[in-house]
Amino acid sequence: MVRDIIPWRRKKDGMQVTRRRAEDDNPFLALHREIDRLFEDFFGSFEPGLLHGRGNALRQQADAWSLNVDVAENDKEVRVVADVPGMEEKDIEVDLSDNLLTIKGEKQQERDEKKADYHVVERSYGSFHRSIPLPGGLEQDKAKAKFKNGVLTVTVPKSPEARESRKQIPVTTG
Repeated sequence: MVRDIIPWRRKKDGMQVTRRRAEDDNPFLALHREIDRLFEDFFGSFEPGLLHGRGNALRQQADAWSLNVDVAENDKEVRVVADVPGMEEKDIEVDLSDNLLTIKGEKQQERDEKKADYHVVERSYGSFHRSIPLPGGLEQDKAKAKFKNGVLTVTVPKSPEARESRKQIPVTTG
């Protein structure tokens, strides 16, 4: 029909004209958009911090190996607590340099289960790496790391100068 080759269509009331895009009729562009959508559903959006898409399998797997940390500071020290379930002390490396705390770890699991009617062999490997900037005025040479029940606690004391340099500022109205 002639209306199908015209690059615009009128609404039923005849008042508003909408222009059709050229890519609406191009099958290659439609295929390109569909492939983009499939990749986005599987891998997720490439924008940091956004979880996007239905499947998102790789992003969910990466999140399973991410390191959750809590950072707290008081008058005497800075404390970083990291959850590393299923890991052992020998699998974790902690480094503090130029007020940058780096926690690395590698996990390797193997399971071999043999029963009368089945044999299961599973292997999983993964590693994580997290760097956390810390405030200045710390005594880095006195830092301590403790590991217990899948929780790593790193404590870095503040220097005497840093403890004394804190000044309370009064808040006034007006």
